[in-house]
Amino acid sequence: MRDPRYAPRRLEVERRGDGAILLHNPTPVDLTFRTTLDALDYWAAATPQNPWLAERSGKGWRTISFGEARERVECITGGLIDRELIGDAPMLILARNSIDHALIAFAAMSLGIPIAAVSPQYGLAGADPTRLAHAVDLLAPGTVYVDDAAAFSEALQSSRLAATPVIAGRNGRGGDIDLADMLKATPRRARPAPDAIAKLLLTSGSTGAPKAVMCLHAAVAANAAQVAACYDDPDPPLVVNQAPWSHSLGANAILQMVLHRGGTLYIDAGAPVAGRHGETLRNLREIAPTYHNMVPAGWDLLAGELERDDALAQVFFSRVRVLQYGGAALRQSTCDRIEAVALRTVGETISFASGYGATETGPTATNVHWPNQTMGLMGLPLPATTVKLVPAQGRLEFRVKGPQVSAGYFRNPRATAAAFDRDGFYQLGDAARLIDANDLTRGLAFDGRFSENFKLSSGTFVNAGAVRIGAISAIGGAAADAVVCGEGQSAVGLLIFRALSGTDGDIRSGLERFNAEASSGARVARALILTDQPDAVSGEITDKGYLNQTLARSRRAAAIATLFADPPGQDVLRF
Repeated sequence: MRDPRYAPRRLEVERRGDGAILLHNPTPVDLTFRTTLDALDYWAAATPQNPWLAERSGKGWRTISFGEARERVECITGGLIDRELIGDAPMLILARNSIDHALIAFAAMSLGIPIAAVSPQYGLAGADPTRLAHAVDLLAPGTVYVDDAAAFSEALQSSRLAATPVIAGRNGRGGDIDLADMLKATPRRARPAPDAIAKLLLTSGSTGAPKAVMCLHAAVAANAAQVAACYDDPDPPLVVNQAPWSHSLGANAILQMVLHRGGTLYIDAGAPVAGRHGETLRNLREIAPTYHNMVPAGWDLLAGELERDDALAQVFFSRVRVLQYGGAALRQSTCDRIEAVALRTVGETISFASGYGATETGPTATNVHWPNQTMGLMGLPLPATTVKLVPAQGRLEFRVKGPQVSAGYFRNPRATAAAFDRDGFYQLGDAARLIDANDLTRGLAFDGRFSENFKLSSGTFVNAGAVRIGAISAIGGAAADAVVCGEGQSAVGLLIFRALSGTDGDIRSGLERFNAEASSGARVARALILTDQPDAVSGEITDKGYLNQTLARSRRAAAIATLFADPPGQDVLRF
């Protein structure tokens, strides 16, 4: 295996009398950077000519160095001050990942203005207007930045935003402020306090209406430092990534991590879905990353392309040291296929990592920071992080404390108070299991989300996450994803999204394999293969590429009724 350049794995364990287990990583963390701007200041002085960000421009790339970025951030800062667009009210951002998006975001944060990047899907024509309306009501923004005022014109004309100043990257309307004009302003340097809010990031809404998570400057900077402490690697990372900056994975775990380590981020405008994955492949044929992170759907697509395209494989595996996935479980078979291509291409396998956390935890609370080729792991606590595992419903509830954990929810003290236990640990609502109770350094695995679980009519609890992961893994490449159903029913059912190459026979045989190993409460009795795919516009499939089980069940009530109809229709697979 190629050396992933990890620091030594460290773990301290405390077992309490009430059955709780505390896991702590004592690895030291360098907290020199206390705000999101500190790393930019450092690298602009240390390596001003090195590229920080790159984005597609025609057949080539537009790049911006650390020195150039700081200069332009300070010009935009001057423009915000000149126009008196300052204060405590957040800046709402409706924009795709781009250099300009980063520049205005860091300028706003330098002034202590919280940025609130929401999914661009919220504001596009045809989107569900209630999603953006909820975000605006919750955030009460003082300004709005859009990368394309024409694309978001309908949203900008709504009663909630019509009177809010708009900064436009292009296609500005009468009265909008042109970002290009702000770049001509006299540079002004401003820096926030570490305990100021840097970002307000919306939760997925899987457990109710989305809440706005307060990401303090110190917490965002700390999480990047904690991830850096997992490595013994002096070289800045080179990353090609598509994760949206409206979520903490893209905004913090990628963008801020790359900045913290003085690396270069090539912004990928592709997406892990058929029809848009081609842009990712185009980029990876040109840029050889040293670290690569995608959701499992992206890895599933890339595995086939690497097997078919020797030239792509040669570039991709030329210097990559760590492969990472998040958002959902990656099939072991997908990992094995990728490793086989790596071995054939460069004579080495590559360590596969995963992590776990939430918007409220920085996002990274745990990760795999040792050489690994086993899928489905949550890893171990990051440096300076403590995980508490509390017995609950026959499983271990996962809770976490560390400098990266959010201060709570914006303008929602009740939800903030409810999110933490009496010892100050944030409660994620998920369960974890020990890989080896006799050797806790082997780490943790995800054991389901309590809020997605339900009871059958017999009173049996169904661990929806475990069923979904197990069934999809058993089916293999024939199924893209599945919704686990059965609340109040006598047995578990699945709504299955078929993969492009999947057949009914492959799905049936895969579920038969799953049922042969499943416990009685997890056995799938019925399945219905859906004729469509998850709907991103409604939020059923998130920007990060995972399926919101609770929302999917709500939206697909008719399909669930068909699934459990008595007698079942011919389209229903029965087991």
